[in-house]
Formats: sequence, C-alpha cells, structure tokens
Amino acid sequence: MEEQKKEKENIVESASIQDKVGTLQFFYDVELIVSVELGRVECTLDKLIKLRKGSIIELNKLPEEPLDIRVNNKLLAQGEAVVVNDKFGIRVTQIVSPDGELDALAAASNNSK
Repeated sequence: MEEQKKEKENIVESASIQDKVGTLQFFYDVELIVSVELGRVECTLDKLIKLRKGSIIELNKLPEEPLDIRVNNKLLAQGEAVVVNDKFGIRVTQIVSPDGELDALAAASNNSK
C-alpha cells in the first residue's frame, strides 16, 4: 500500500515538472529588448539643445569598467566590448543575481586590493 502511494506521488511530481517545463516553453518566443549601457549622465535641457555634430558627452564610467547588459531596462549582466565580424559584440563576464550577489562580490574584490 505504501509503495503504491509513493509511486502515485512520483507520477504527480513528474507531471508537475513536465507542466512547469511546458509553461516555460510558452515564453520562449517572447521578444525582449536587450541593450548595452556604456554609462549615464544627467544634464539639463539647455545642454541637450546645444549638442552639435562632434559634441562629446562625458559619461559616468571609466573605459576599463564593465558595460551593463540590460533586458527590458533591468540589469542582467556585465561584460566587455568585443569586435565580431567587423561588428560590435559583448562578452558576458558576470551574471547579476536578483539578490545583489554582484554587489557583494565587487565589495569583496575591492576590499582584497
């Protein structure tokens, strides 16, 4: 009797996993906007209006800092710029976890220097 109960639980658990995988597959065709951010800057409308060809906008990041990879404007990863077949690409160097592990790793790295 106990054996049959365990077998039923395993079948239910297996079906549950298949349902979840099937549910995920439903989202595979959803299109997302992926962008790479070099840096940010705040400026006034006056400064924006004065921009001309050749103007330089100074960003808040240093050239050696990793670039932010965003999906639907949410930080997902960081990476470095590369050239692939005469086009820009980005090599992922870190995945950002939702619970802030990247911040903890960065702080630990800075403390060890």
